[in-house]
Parts: sequence; C-alpha cells; structure tokens
Amino acid sequence: MGVRVLITGGAGFIGSHIADELAERGHQVLVLDALLPKAHGGSQPPVWCARHEFVAGDVRDAETVGGLLRGVDVVCHQAAVVGHGVDPSDAPEYASHNDYGTAVLLAAMHAAGVGRLVLASSMVVYGEGRYACAEHGVVRPEPRRQADVDAGRYDPRCAACGAWLSWRLVPEDAPLEPRSTYAATKLAQEHLAAAWARQTGGDVWAMRYHNVYGPRMPRDTPYAGVASLFRSALRRGEAPTVLEDGRQQRDFVHVTDVARVNALAVEQPGTNGELTPLNVCSGEPHTVGELAAELARACDGPQPKIVGGARPADVRHVVADPARATEALGFRSRVGFAEGVAAFATDPLREPATV
Repeated sequence: MGVRVLITGGAGFIGSHIADELAERGHQVLVLDALLPKAHGGSQPPVWCARHEFVAGDVRDAETVGGLLRGVDVVCHQAAVVGHGVDPSDAPEYASHNDYGTAVLLAAMHAAGVGRLVLASSMVVYGEGRYACAEHGVVRPEPRRQADVDAGRYDPRCAACGAWLSWRLVPEDAPLEPRSTYAATKLAQEHLAAAWARQTGGDVWAMRYHNVYGPRMPRDTPYAGVASLFRSALRRGEAPTVLEDGRQQRDFVHVTDVARVNALAVEQPGTNGELTPLNVCSGEPHTVGELAAELARACDGPQPKIVGGARPADVRHVVADPARATEALGFRSRVGFAEGVAAFATDPLREPATV
C-alpha cells in the first residue's frame, strides 16, 4: 500500500523525477515548489507536474507547510538554491532558502507528528575527497598551492611530507569540510535534520548526491551543472571549456537512478533518532574531460578546450563509495555512463531562467 509523500522542490530537476518515480510505484505525491526564477523558466509549473497534486508555495512559509503536512507519511525535502553561487553576496539567499527553510519544515513536521524525512544533501559536504600518501596512508590534503595550479599541477599534496596524493573512494564517514557557501548550507541542513531526529525520534536518510545529470536539467544559468554547461556550449557550436587539465575525477549519476534511490528511501524507514547519510552515485568514476569529450561526440560538436586554472571553491577529485546505499537500500545504478551521456545529448532541458 502506498504512502503519502510531500516533495518540496518537486517541480525541479531532481524533485520532478522523484515525483514521477513515486507515482509509478503507487504512492500519493504532493508537490510543493516556489518556482524560483533561477531554476524555472516561468511562473507556471512545468508540464511534467501536470500529473501530480501541486501547490505553489515557499518552504519558508510555516502556515503553508503546516497545512500541507496533514495526512503526509514521509517528507522528501529537495527544495534548495543550488550551485557554487557567484560570490559571497549570495550567502543570505542560500542560508535563507536552504537552512531557514529546512528549519521551518522540521518545526512543522514536529507539530504535525510526521517522523520520516528523506533529505537532499550533496557530495559538496566532503570538500576535497579522500586521498592517500605512499608514506603516511590516508591523510587530509593540504590546500592546493597557487604556484602548483599556475604550473599546471592540480593534484593535492600530503600535508605531512608534501608528496603528491592519490585519490580513494569517499565513504560517508569521511571528514566533512565544505568549501563553498552552498556546501556550507547543505551541511547545515544535515546538522539541523540530525538534531530534529534526536529530539523527536524521527529518522532521516541524507542523500549525498554526486554529479547528477539527465533530462530536465536547468540550462544557460551559472547555477547549472557541468553537464548542462557543456551541452549548452556544444549547441551553440562552441567547444566545451574544461578547467584544470580535465583529469579531475567525479561520479556522474543519472537522474532516474537518483529518483529510484529516493523512492527506496521513502519505502524503507531509517533508524529512529538518527540521520543516516548515503552516497548517491553510479560507482563508475570518470573524469570531467571524459564527460566533455563523450558529450562532444554525441552532439557531433567540437572537441573540448582544456584551459587550466581553477576556481577557489573547486576540488580535485571526489569519487564516492557506493557500498552503504547498496547495503542499506539495495540500490545499484542502472544507467551506464556512455548510455546516459549519449541520451543527454538530446534530452529536453529546462528553459532558461527569466530573470
């Protein structure tokens, strides 16, 4: 028998796919979305929301959220302002939507007696990924030296001996060191949700998304993901621009796999009084340069341009360990890299923001 699920941000890229997956599995879906201009191309919900019960509203509005929670069994909290941000002037907006909005939601859930939460978190909470030194084993890398970056040396060094480090899979118990405003707000969401779970006996799955791509991604915005930025360039007839040397490792996971693992989390209660983080990934690491080259081939466009440099919040390698999600929820990704990227070349994307 299905459950009733409130999906905040349910008109967005990932949230809308979760809504569809849950409906296909026989659950009752209620979508709340503020339709923020930075994420949506207009003031009306996108066409893919038509099949779902939809409410236009802000998760920061306690009265709206409280009213929607009546009869809800599980909340799937996807609403957030995403992306690196442009500069520190974005910080109040990120903190307001992501952290204050989460606090309002958690208070309303407590008042309504709703005790189950599936939270959209992110790999960005890890900052740099996991690294090992030949001499010192697993170590925290030292900050990248500007002289190394300027010389085209992008891998981090061991803080103890200065040797170059090699990347390892990042488990969920790795140190959490956010390096951007967005990352800081995502970690704060986890802390708020963990406190709520301890205080109420509720349970939380914190889904640490890695590089999600697929249909309905936003395009032509500084907040879009790298796959969307590459495709937009190719559609303009331009070579995709790849920073550093293109060899930075990531895990690119298809949005339909992300929707499925969220549905599994909705259907499987977590541990009462605890937050359980899960890497949401494909388990198939690839470089950013590989993504750009594969997409260029699929679009029959120019080959990527490797331009060097690095942005202050960028990290070198973040490659996830998928084991816990498999063990806890039986999740394994189904969409392979080549298959997913080939489809992404022609997938429908979200219209550009209007402001």
